[in-house]
Amino acid sequence: MTPKSGSTEAECEDAVTVLPGCAHDDMLRGPLTAAVCDGATESALAKDWARLLSRTAAEQAMNGPELLLGGAAFEAFASSAVAQWDPWLATYTQARVAAGRPLKWYEHTKLAAGAYATLLTVRTDPIPGPPLNPAPAPAAWRWRAAALGDSCLFQLRDDRLLRAFPVATPEAFGTAPDLFGSRNHDAGLLARRARFARGRCEPGDRLFLMTDALAAWFLSAADQDSAVRELLDFSGPDDLDAFRTWLDGLRERRQLRNDDVAVVRIDFEGR
Repeated sequence: MTPKSGSTEAECEDAVTVLPGCAHDDMLRGPLTAAVCDGATESALAKDWARLLSRTAAEQAMNGPELLLGGAAFEAFASSAVAQWDPWLATYTQARVAAGRPLKWYEHTKLAAGAYATLLTVRTDPIPGPPLNPAPAPAAWRWRAAALGDSCLFQLRDDRLLRAFPVATPEAFGTAPDLFGSRNHDAGLLARRARFARGRCEPGDRLFLMTDALAAWFLSAADQDSAVRELLDFSGPDDLDAFRTWLDGLRERRQLRNDDVAVVRIDFEGR
């Protein structure tokens, strides 16, 4: 996760949550959930709402895949996420007062409208193979995803794009994506606007979760094989500085819109 050029880390309005929260060799022998959110700059406290929303989505998806199937389960998740906003906001407001920086009148006006963010949530579950040894590697994995807005999931096989969700072409990115509002108590409306997908990953497949700026770059790349190779050059936190330098180069060449970027990569190791 990295901010747009000219902004600080503290100003980044994208958010990422991955559970379990630490990498280890056996991570993909059990369920894994990830959520990425892109806070809408036009709304107040968008980065804080994006963080709360991504954490809530990943935690609830870890408890079970139901919210990724839509319907009443997604509505219940949406209601629970929105219900957390006012208590969080009360704590924030009190902290501002204690710090001698009470909210200004114009901040109250913006806060009354709520904060907004896109949401992409994914859960992967191993599909066990034959019990040939005490701890066999999974034969495959199933994934389920829910999206509201234009943060995207890409599935790669043999390092080539196999599937894109929920946006499949660069032309489909717009200036007004669907957003998840912190004061939207119409959970049914949120569930109807959300999109849901599922699929299967074989050993060697990869999933990428991206917020819209990087997703649009990827889908619009003239040479997608080259774009995949560029993405695969970065594999973890140790590559963050190089990743930021690469993003800045794309921006300078006007290939990438100057926006915050969040990306999650999930590799499914072969047996």
